[in-house]
Amino acid sequence: MRDNPTEPEKLLWRHLSNTQLGGLKFRRQSVIGTRIVDFFCPSIGLIVEVDGDTHDPDVDRARDYAARAIGFATLRVTNAEVMANIDGVLEAILKMSMGLEQRTAWRLPHPNPSPEGEGLRK
Repeated sequence: MRDNPTEPEKLLWRHLSNTQLGGLKFRRQSVIGTRIVDFFCPSIGLIVEVDGDTHDPDVDRARDYAARAIGFATLRVTNAEVMANIDGVLEAILKMSMGLEQRTAWRLPHPNPSPEGEGLRK
């Protein structure tokens, strides 16, 4: 999935990578529990999912509920929304991020930690 993202995922990543959007650091294709989410901002616990035509709304609802149960918020956008209205999608992400507080009680480990173990020292 990470090596072959969809066009909408590529487009959105170009705007989310390198803390371009409001200084928020996003990860792409992050593992959360038993699933892989499209984009994740660990500092505020925000999951952004880009949904295509094959998504099952009932499954998505259950996943969103499970994410909420462990303190994460989910924003779902469609492929069409990303491709036709990227500015609106970015605005929705920023708006949602403003309603979420910085979370320091938990941190998910980075999927590719530094080989020197820099993140392991306090």
